[in-house]
Amino acid sequence: MESDDREKTRMKWELREIEWDAVAGILAALLALILHFLHIVDEGVLLMITLVLMALLFLRDLRLESDTEQITESVTHTERTVDEIRSAINPSDLELIGPGALRQRSKRFCQHARGDMIWFNVCLLMFVPQDLFDSLLRPAIENPNVTSIQFILDESEKERWRTEVKPKVENCKRSQTVREPIWRELDENVSFILGEKENERTDALLSFWGEPFMARTTRDVPRYIIYVTDESELIPQLQDIEREHRLRRS
Repeated sequence: MESDDREKTRMKWELREIEWDAVAGILAALLALILHFLHIVDEGVLLMITLVLMALLFLRDLRLESDTEQITESVTHTERTVDEIRSAINPSDLELIGPGALRQRSKRFCQHARGDMIWFNVCLLMFVPQDLFDSLLRPAIENPNVTSIQFILDESEKERWRTEVKPKVENCKRSQTVREPIWRELDENVSFILGEKENERTDALLSFWGEPFMARTTRDVPRYIIYVTDESELIPQLQDIEREHRLRRS
């Protein structure tokens, strides 16, 4: 039944595509010839019919030419619009980094950082295992282009910093680049690292407290971070958050 409906629909479209004015012209010409051979009409009438048919065919060609020009103009306009849209699209300034690439991308971020780095409201649990510390924080400490590393942390992290993180920092080359953390009561659920680049611009690694980004647990849970390029409008907002808490009185 469905195939019959499709066949009927196809036939309807084929009938629509037939140039009925051309068919009518051919039938009129045949009828005129038949009437002429039967001596019902004379040559003058046949000539007049011929001229009318030629005029109709001429008008038909003009209409088809006009339609073709309109289609060509429409296609050209569409192509121009697509090109304008394509040229207006910029590469994304945010990139989600999953667990499989987290260590590698974090290490690369720290190795390419310059100047002063800000580590705001980060999870110190990730620095407890030595291998994670070596992948995530040591590259920044031992990067000769990094002049200082400033942590801004919640006061609840003081004990973990003293017992777990600070001893590891002191065993690193250039440990003096790590300043004493600024302790605040942070109610922010955002966590980020700001680092300068060669062009004196700033990019960031952004995360959030809570699954699946971050969790206050010693279990091995999936973690995600967002790489924010220096062209993103988020960078000034993150800098404002950091500045507000750094300059705020305890």
